[in-house]
Amino acid sequence: MKLRYSPTSPYVRKVSVTAVETGLADQIERVQTDPWAAETDLGASNPLGKVPALITDEGDVLFDSPVICEYLDSRSDTAALFPKEGAARWRVLRLQALGDGILDAAVLRLLEGRRPDELQSVAWADRQKAAIDRALNQLEREADGLDGPVTIGQIAVGCGLGYLDFRFPGDDWRAGRPRLAAWYEGFAQRESMQATIPKDPQS
Repeated sequence: MKLRYSPTSPYVRKVSVTAVETGLADQIERVQTDPWAAETDLGASNPLGKVPALITDEGDVLFDSPVICEYLDSRSDTAALFPKEGAARWRVLRLQALGDGILDAAVLRLLEGRRPDELQSVAWADRQKAAIDRALNQLEREADGLDGPVTIGQIAVGCGLGYLDFRFPGDDWRAGRPRLAAWYEGFAQRESMQATIPKDPQS
């Protein structure tokens, strides 16, 4: 398998964490790709021009992160990150959606801040931050449900919180959310999380 990736993409990190948790990391060749480069051929793999994109051993191309993560889980002999059916599956998928939603809003907020000053919308950036704050408050209320065997929901949330630390360290998302902060402190120590801490290429 080949994974087209960018070192700072939180969606790539989600896939990378999943690869470690499923024991498949050593079976994946990583191909660093700059999706913003004018000359990139990424569109030939993923017509949306985004990473991550996984090329399977059969030559199929999978995107985006929820699809890739479930594919890796399906190939693993370890405990399932995606419950197969029933209420447990919907709880995990809902949690994944909440974590992915934090990532979506954080990336939009980051990109808005990189536009020329005269084109930036403070209202748009504030809308994204408000969405993140609501999601974090929900997670604080549901923090007890984050304990237990690892699922794709916890991975998505963990990557979301890690991305906030990476890109918006001044926000202090932990303030007023002690239970969520305590859970993340422990989850961030997992081998899969420690091995995938994002760094800017120049770092």
